[in-house]
Amino acid sequence: MLLRINNVRLSLLHDVTLAAAVAKKLGVPARDLAKVQVLRKAVDARHKKEICLNYHVLAEVEVPARLESRLMRQTDVSVYQPAVPVAPVLGSARLTERPVVIGAGPAGLVAALELAKYGYRPLVLERGKDLAHRVQDVQAFWQQGKFNPASNVQFGAGGAGTFSDGKLTTRVNDPVMADILQAFVAAGAPATILTEQKPHVGTDKLRAMVTGLLQQITARGGEIRYESQVTGFKTRDGVLTGLELGDGTSLATQAVVLACGHSARDTYAALQAQGIGLEAKAFAIGLRVEHPQRLIDKAQYGTFAGDKRLGPADYMLIYHTPEGKRTAYSFCMCPGGKVVAAASESGGVVVNGMSLYQRDSGVANSALVVNVGPADFGTDPLAGVAFQRTYEQLAFAAGGHNYTAPAQSVASFLAGTAPVLTGTDQPVVAPSYLPGVKASALDKVLPAYVTSTLKLGLTAFGRKLDGFAGPRGLLTGVETRTSAPLRILRGRDYVSVTHRGLYPCGEGAGYAGGIMSAALDGYHVARAIMAQYAPLV
Repeated sequence: MLLRINNVRLSLLHDVTLAAAVAKKLGVPARDLAKVQVLRKAVDARHKKEICLNYHVLAEVEVPARLESRLMRQTDVSVYQPAVPVAPVLGSARLTERPVVIGAGPAGLVAALELAKYGYRPLVLERGKDLAHRVQDVQAFWQQGKFNPASNVQFGAGGAGTFSDGKLTTRVNDPVMADILQAFVAAGAPATILTEQKPHVGTDKLRAMVTGLLQQITARGGEIRYESQVTGFKTRDGVLTGLELGDGTSLATQAVVLACGHSARDTYAALQAQGIGLEAKAFAIGLRVEHPQRLIDKAQYGTFAGDKRLGPADYMLIYHTPEGKRTAYSFCMCPGGKVVAAASESGGVVVNGMSLYQRDSGVANSALVVNVGPADFGTDPLAGVAFQRTYEQLAFAAGGHNYTAPAQSVASFLAGTAPVLTGTDQPVVAPSYLPGVKASALDKVLPAYVTSTLKLGLTAFGRKLDGFAGPRGLLTGVETRTSAPLRILRGRDYVSVTHRGLYPCGEGAGYAGGIMSAALDGYHVARAIMAQYAPLV
């Protein structure tokens, strides 16, 4: 019989095979196991003296009838029931034009792929460039400071996630996740994302995956148009009828997936001008912190630091101020990565984190951010955009008006002394941000309530992770694009509350936070369109 067995633990102190551990947990001889397949693998580092790998597995087991009832009484053992894909419900309303997907990030790509699979022949409009030219433009920015507002870390094939750690973790518990991960693997993502508890693709593998998704969309009748920016929305009596493009042309359509990403500020302005329902929402801003990866490994894994079975360590840290108003927390932690320039507008500095699949840079980095909301910047839907822009421009000025970023050692930031990039008795980790960094007082480029909360948080984090608040850390600013600063309002049917035919989608619409949750939202929005309209073929 085929069984699912959860919580099979392998201590790093002992040389035991997974099959032997499964057999022991089941109480059967190892010879009775025909095969063992890993479903999920996680690291349990709660006890530094005995770190364990924890597995959920499938095992084909020859079970005598007399033992079957005993096995079924075990909490972690069950007969495996494979998930059955859910076929879409296809509507009957007639489409006179192809559905349009605005944005080729995770949400837009998955929405387009799902529509293409069922005969809807979607048209994807991406304001940025194709992947090859986009990579060239980003490298020119990082290496030479040549910024292109039309092609950068935020805009282009794959969206902002293309230049990231490629993490696929999410707090959303949705059975569709397994199908999406399988689709990512079919498009070129590493198969390890199917089994790792904290799956990641890495920017190098992510580019291959994006290419594969684009090829699948076009192979199924979809079309991708690059450097095609939507500048306006045509409506009649609260119904979307078409789009206006940056080249002056118009495009008729009845259904639009609006997956514009969280940095499409001009798109937000166009939506507001059209009277499309928006509201301001909370997000977070702060800095990027870097440490030597070995420091984080030692803090998390103790004597097991560097063990190849573990890989580079990550962390998730959170601190609440005593009055409960502010929270400082780590976000988008990138083991073995680097800090990258992620501006999307001229005259602003924005930082983000990125890593390759191998995570082998030797440097750990993470955003350290603090929550902000309409009470801080106002309730106008675009107030959060203005708030972000203010601090990005301050960072640009502090860095020297050339996209050099302001940076400061953790020690000097906490002490409130003159900003330096060097340590005291130990050298600070070498800054990875390009085009470069400049020693600057970071409390001058963020609101005082943010920097004061960050200082309290850093001190608390230093008590949890040895060395985190010590002389080896470096801070670089500013991180402002943690999520969308507004929400494009929609109902339970995924349709705009003010304009029928418009389907706000993904992180840019305020309904996701990362690659996986954005992809899930794209899937469900596509299914909502299918439930309304019949295929075009």
